[in-house]
Amino acid sequence: MTDGPIPAEPVAPQPSLEEQLDRAAAALLEARSPALACHINPDPDAAGSMLGLGHHLASLGKAVVCSWGNQPMHRPSWLALLDGDAFLVDPAGFPKAPEVMVTLDTASPERLGALTPNADRAKELIVIDHHRTNAGFGSILVLDPLASSTAEIVFRLIERLGGDLSDRAAACLYAGVITDTGRFQYEATTPATLRVAASLRTHPFDHTRMAQLLFEDSPLGALRLLGMALARIVLVPEADLIWTYVTQPDLKTAAVGPGGTDDLIEVVRRAREADVACLLRQQTDGRFKVSLRSKGRTDVGALAQAFGGGGHRLAAGFTATGGLEDAVRRIVAGLENAAGTPG
Repeated sequence: MTDGPIPAEPVAPQPSLEEQLDRAAAALLEARSPALACHINPDPDAAGSMLGLGHHLASLGKAVVCSWGNQPMHRPSWLALLDGDAFLVDPAGFPKAPEVMVTLDTASPERLGALTPNADRAKELIVIDHHRTNAGFGSILVLDPLASSTAEIVFRLIERLGGDLSDRAAACLYAGVITDTGRFQYEATTPATLRVAASLRTHPFDHTRMAQLLFEDSPLGALRLLGMALARIVLVPEADLIWTYVTQPDLKTAAVGPGGTDDLIEVVRRAREADVACLLRQQTDGRFKVSLRSKGRTDVGALAQAFGGGGHRLAAGFTATGGLEDAVRRIVAGLENAAGTPG
């Protein structure tokens, strides 16, 4: 026997972000048919990052396919801006075992939905993300929690890939940047972010039309649903919280389809009386999807992660396992505990 403790095995240094970007670029330049996927129920950063990279890889001669794991695969109205029909396939048409697969804006494999098994079988899995709650997966992890958006990271990757950025790719990436920064309002907006946006805006896409479709294009039913949600809003001062909810019957009454609730939380968060805004949206299986926003005093990403979700410090979400009352009770308790007050 030896005397004293056994020396620990040395821990290999983790590759830097720049090294991972280089590795991702090398793998994509070698790939013939890269398969790109983003998270289910994609927002413009997820879809814009995916299609922006897809457009650029196609310009380099790659046979690109793109998808996300919803079944059925609902396509939001703003997706027409990003001109991705040449690449988009339903999950069933996505390669079962891609040689090189890229996930974009996806904080965990489960967020790939029906495409999770495809990622498991991929020979090379490149993960490009900016969510702080991403615990790390894939064979090449390009993770920058300080980036404003995944689109900003993709812009840096495209610089390494070489070739001219097309107007279509620029429009896709710009959609991701402006939405995930809240039109450059959120704290993640840095000078580097603005330089990326300025470079993208040198391309001749219809910026005004994009802003209208992304921020000012709601069906009448969505406005009716907003009225329902605001009519039942609740303030919980001891938790610094304001919350409301919508149910499946509400959606039927307002004739609102998938995506019709996406902007509700942005209205609820305007209330000055609370730091945290919460919207609970009932899904078809009866569970409630919870969206959380903070004005700055509360880390809602940590709260969502404690409940099995994730996101950012000021914007996050999770799916509640219990009913509405139980979900609200747990949220209130979690906020009170985070603030150091009795639950």
